[in-house]
Amino acid sequence: MPHDTPLIATVVAGLGLAFVFGTIAQRFRVPPLVGYLLAGVAVGPFTPGFVADQALATELAELGIILLMFGVGLHFSLNDLLSVRAIAVPGAIAQIAVATLLGLGLALLMGWTVGAGLVFGLALSVASTVVLLRALQERRLMDTERGKIAVGWLIVEDLAMVLALVLFPAVASFQSGEGVALASDPLATRFGLGLPGVVALTLVKIAVFIALMLVVGRRLIPWVLHYIAHTGSRELFRLTVLAIALCIA
Repeated sequence: MPHDTPLIATVVAGLGLAFVFGTIAQRFRVPPLVGYLLAGVAVGPFTPGFVADQALATELAELGIILLMFGVGLHFSLNDLLSVRAIAVPGAIAQIAVATLLGLGLALLMGWTVGAGLVFGLALSVASTVVLLRALQERRLMDTERGKIAVGWLIVEDLAMVLALVLFPAVASFQSGEGVALASDPLATRFGLGLPGVVALTLVKIAVFIALMLVVGRRLIPWVLHYIAHTGSRELFRLTVLAIALCIA
């Protein structure tokens, strides 16, 4: 019986070409990540031949981002960040501010809106923590002072971007032709909160989530992993790690 298999085709084409291009990149002493990017270009809509399902690819990419950021979290230590806070925190904030303003200015020159310019500037202001971690690990610089400063710098950038991404929908929900507040948050709609109220409510949600992760997560998750590790099953332990990463995200 004929049936479509877009998920299988997307996974097979993506992984197959990632293997081919990643191997070629490694052969030329280029980071495999470059090959993976080229694999995505090859199955994209802007190159001839097979085109992967873009909707499915986006969802698969979300899973990949969850696992990548989970890996970043494994290398994240509040103590390490605090030890380099004098350099990483002001440096990252200054870089974000300068790059965002430059991106906003360029966007305005191109005739973009202020909102689009801010998004463009923020996109220019951050670097990939995952790529940096891979580079530091390959050069064995993770435990050096320079490595800790670099990781701390990008962690601050990531935290700032998380805050920005959470606040953007709240702010964007108020954009209308007549300036009427159209809050998309159910609580904000119920209580008739204005823009400051929606932003404050969003910040409260972030604070509650962070508190739960620091208090409950730091106690419950290690206990669960410790219990599963003592079962002696590697498969169950891997499944537990995947379940925790995906479910929390």
